[in-house]
Amino acid sequence: MGKILVAVLLAALVYGWWRGRLTQGPPMRAAEARALLGVSEGASLDDIRDAHRRLIAKVHPDAGGSAGLATRVNAARDALIDELKQR
Repeated sequence: MGKILVAVLLAALVYGWWRGRLTQGPPMRAAEARALLGVSEGASLDDIRDAHRRLIAKVHPDAGGSAGLATRVNAARDALIDELKQR
């Protein structure tokens, strides 16, 4: 019985991960990310990280924010860092 329960739990976790990957949507555009973080087009890596830290401190669920907002702020940071790496 225990093995079946573990197998069902594992299947549920894999299914939840798979569904989350399918519903993420397109990556955030750089212009939207800049507006969200409040950085200029020529922002450096340090500027992006500083802006992210300031904003995530306000919107993180542990600070009274929401998981959705924290996810968007993290996506904005990732989009801008990816843009810097492509240059």
